[in-house]
Amino acid sequence: MDNDQWTTGNRKAGWTGETEAPPVVPTEEGKKAAVTETIQQLGQTGLPNGGESNVYCMTIIGQIEGHLVLPPQNKTTKYEHMIPQLVAAEQNPRIEGLLIILNTVGGDVEAGLAIAEMIASLSKPTVTVVIGGGHSIGVPIAVAADHSIIAESATMTIHPIRMSGLVIGVPQTFEYMEKMQERVVRFVTSHSRITEEQFKDLMFKTGELNRDIGTAVSGTDAVKYGLMNEVGGIGQALSRLNSMIAERKTISPGGITQ
Repeated sequence: MDNDQWTTGNRKAGWTGETEAPPVVPTEEGKKAAVTETIQQLGQTGLPNGGESNVYCMTIIGQIEGHLVLPPQNKTTKYEHMIPQLVAAEQNPRIEGLLIILNTVGGDVEAGLAIAEMIASLSKPTVTVVIGGGHSIGVPIAVAADHSIIAESATMTIHPIRMSGLVIGVPQTFEYMEKMQERVVRFVTSHSRITEEQFKDLMFKTGELNRDIGTAVSGTDAVKYGLMNEVGGIGQALSRLNSMIAERKTISPGGITQ
């Protein structure tokens, strides 16, 4: 048998005479590039581990972006990104509760109310935590959950509806702004323990904010007014959310299980 026949026969038998390529070991440069890309895309050094937790965490930070795109240097939360996430969390059977963390200066009124209405209409337990600030239209989002928590050092700015850009000076413009403001007032008062009179007093208070009317409410005052449920942080929020999840599990469609 010549060499060609011997090689052909061994190839048919499954042996090629070649060794498999060793596994590629990532270099230090490759590891650094991967970590850098992860930080740029997700803001963290490690990839999120899906499926390990029954709690879905959402963050609402920066300025809430509505129908107009904000400048690229602004840190924004886009409502068209938040709404599909809320729908997916509601549909996913592995997710049993939602933790919403806020540090926002406010933003678009209708976009903020849309997010707040979505959170309020979820069937799964929800807890909001205000860390840093939950200002302006962030107030309805903060009170939309089943239970709301605010850090002691956090603040919430309550002020009337404001408009920017071209404003037509006719009575209809002011009537429209008043109706928009009533939407915010109704939502906040119906999802918290604060009264409409108290909320409007904070909203129209003068002399506390620069060039504006309104009130900056601290964490303890927000609880005192009935706007938020308690002062705390992430530990209290997760503890409360887990207890709500456990309580929900004990109730079946036919009643309480034994």
